[in-house]
Amino acid sequence: MEIDWGTVAQGSLELGLFFAIMALGVYITFRILDFPDLTVDGSFTTGAAISAVLITAGVSPLLATLAAFGGGAVAGLLTGLLHTKGKINALLSGILMMIALYSINLRIMGKATISLLGLDVLLSTETILYVMPFIVILIKLALDWFLHTEMGLALRATGDNKRMIRSFGVNTDNTIILGVALSNGLVALSGALIAQYQGFSDSQMGVGMIVIGLASVIIGEAIFGARTIIWATLAVALGAILYRFVVAIALQIGVESTDMKLMTALIVIVALTLPMFQKTWKQKAVIRKRKAELAKKGGGMNHASHR
Repeated sequence: MEIDWGTVAQGSLELGLFFAIMALGVYITFRILDFPDLTVDGSFTTGAAISAVLITAGVSPLLATLAAFGGGAVAGLLTGLLHTKGKINALLSGILMMIALYSINLRIMGKATISLLGLDVLLSTETILYVMPFIVILIKLALDWFLHTEMGLALRATGDNKRMIRSFGVNTDNTIILGVALSNGLVALSGALIAQYQGFSDSQMGVGMIVIGLASVIIGEAIFGARTIIWATLAVALGAILYRFVVAIALQIGVESTDMKLMTALIVIVALTLPMFQKTWKQKAVIRKRKAELAKKGGGMNHASHR
């Protein structure tokens, strides 16, 4: 059977644009705040669940999608409160919220799956490639602007050095809560759009999303670099699109769909360990160069002494 690479590329680009929004959300917690937030797996489904329930109830798809963003932000806010006010470890806070959201999402949906086929959604299949790039760029630019405001700079400083920024009178609890809420709002927005794109919301659709988000961030930074915030957010968005292309190619060449989570984990492992190996290789190269220079100088001195 001949592969229609044009269709594969289009599908990968469309999904990649949706995942780019989630990747930008993961970037906020993972890179800006240095906060290992596992709420993502739950808040992604929360966004899908809220939008699906509201759309089936006759609510405007735009309002349903905005409500999904708000629902994800609330989930992130609760994770932030557990960590800052409850003094619970950051990783454990995310895990607890992720577990809680599984039941909450089922309560919201009322059943395991909600179909959206035949209903009005925010973006039709004909308009996705024309509209989604502008939506992603708009969100990216808004995030760039926010991270250069006074609050955004405080957020970045909190991730860099909490103790230092506290000495300037900044309440780091508030910046952490804000950052985690914004992150999960974007993740939920991505979930809502993907649910409308796929035509259904499922209680299990968020499983493994944190790994996909991390893969997008790491791949983007590894390939395109992260010299500045503006460049880093662009790299993250492009990393999400590139990740979807890699997945699509893997599926087309025969990788089983059940193995995709494993492949994603391996991609993240390689991307995380590669900089360490590159640093080691560079250090060894410098040492070899210095030894060669010393040997050359030593040989020259010996030659001079014999004369």
